[in-house]
Amino acid sequence: MKIGVRAHDYGKMEIEEAAELLHREGYQAAQLALPKVFAGINCYEDITLSHLERIRQAFEKWEVEIPVFGCYMDLGNPDEGVRDYAVETLKKCLVYSKEVGAKVVGTETAYPHLDKEGKAKWHPYMLDGIKRVVEEAARLDVKLAIEPVYWHPLDSLEAVRCVMEAVGDEAHLRMIFDASNLLQFPDETDQDAYWKEWLGQTGKYIEAMHIKDFYFDENGKYCPVPLGKGVIQYEAIAEWLWKEQPDMYLLREEMNPQIAQAEIAYMKKIFDQN
Repeated sequence: MKIGVRAHDYGKMEIEEAAELLHREGYQAAQLALPKVFAGINCYEDITLSHLERIRQAFEKWEVEIPVFGCYMDLGNPDEGVRDYAVETLKKCLVYSKEVGAKVVGTETAYPHLDKEGKAKWHPYMLDGIKRVVEEAARLDVKLAIEPVYWHPLDSLEAVRCVMEAVGDEAHLRMIFDASNLLQFPDETDQDAYWKEWLGQTGKYIEAMHIKDFYFDENGKYCPVPLGKGVIQYEAIAEWLWKEQPDMYLLREEMNPQIAQAEIAYMKKIFDQN
């Protein structure tokens, strides 16, 4: 496994400083959302070729791979203007990802929390947005990776299968797997069976995994916690990784830098079959 982190959990800093820090902390990889992690970049429109070259050089120097170029957009929004902005921004980031040597451009498919009716309404617009971005990804020979989330239009195994079959381009449309974003009812879910079903049906699409843990408080509020202190059961996921994807990128999200070393040690313990 290649252990990485969502870089902006460490805050915003200069490009070279970030690459050195992540190396020093012991990460092999990082997810980069440029406006969130790098000083001098406050939006995707701020990105220059100079920034991209500095990122490529710094992360190569400090041997930190970039599996995910983060560009999380409101991709399925029914508002044509919002969706067009999402599509065009993702297309730009496909080019940027190639310049820095990232494996995929990662996005979810919505911003708001949607109810059942909202997800059904947004689904065709989501598919439209994905198809338009993947067409550009194929032209550039790079990859878009979509992340399923149970409160977004890409909310289920059925939705993932539908999108993958409709787009029909497994080489350029991939997936980011985040167990925490798929576990709506932790108290009622047989996680061993649930994760085996998810990974058995979508594992061939997965480029990276987000690793985090949480619980719901008495008001149903999502509360992030250190790994092993919440509701996620990673045993079935780890078993699948050992057998099917031993070189998977595992990217810690919602990480507290003060306990980074303990978190890295926990990930090695859980996911390293040796």
